[in-house]
Amino acid sequence: MYNTQREHWNEAFQTGKVLLIDKPLTWTSFDAVKKVRIATGVSKVGHAGTLDPLATGLLIICTGKFTKNINEYMAAEKEYTGSFTLGATTPTYDLESEPILASDYSKLTFDEIQKTTNQFTGQIMQTPPIHSAIKKSGTPAYILARKGKEVKMDPRPVTISVFEITGIELPKVHFRVVCSTGTYIRSLANDFGSALGCGAHLSALRRTRIGAFNVSDAKSIEAFVEEVNQLKSAIN
Repeated sequence: MYNTQREHWNEAFQTGKVLLIDKPLTWTSFDAVKKVRIATGVSKVGHAGTLDPLATGLLIICTGKFTKNINEYMAAEKEYTGSFTLGATTPTYDLESEPILASDYSKLTFDEIQKTTNQFTGQIMQTPPIHSAIKKSGTPAYILARKGKEVKMDPRPVTISVFEITGIELPKVHFRVVCSTGTYIRSLANDFGSALGCGAHLSALRRTRIGAFNVSDAKSIEAFVEEVNQLKSAIN
């Protein structure tokens, strides 16, 4: 019985689980998947929606048979909070590249900033950043962009049901966005800055919800690993 228990301590993970992880800053989504794979000893692990390294927040990780549900979770509505920094743009639309000064933002009023959100609410056409994982002729666009090759991204429809300004501390503008899958908040930052006439880039991003799943119910990767280690210890 002892040996059988040791061999099957991770049976629940092998069969299938949905894990809610609060991805830390600088980690890639694959870093989190790899950590879960190593901790649980399960090879069949995947995530439902990439978070960029400079974003934090909810990452749904599925194991075993629940990996079949990944596309369903990816299609769900997303909610984000974060901040744009006005007055400077970047090639990647976030802080993965160096800011380039654009135009003065100091005369913008709260009303002007607030009203500009209206043109980005509802169903809109959005052009993804060239520094993205979208494939062009079979190659991720960001690889082509890093090689200095010309990359043309086609605009596509997305839905932003809520675009709320939650605070202004110029040059930072804090926001909350509820949107459909496929929406790039980096592109929203760049387009928002262009509409304001001063340029902007994404300076902080946190995913707080995917469908019915909320980051408040998520575990840090450290807490998850500790939980798995306690399970191993209890069996041993």
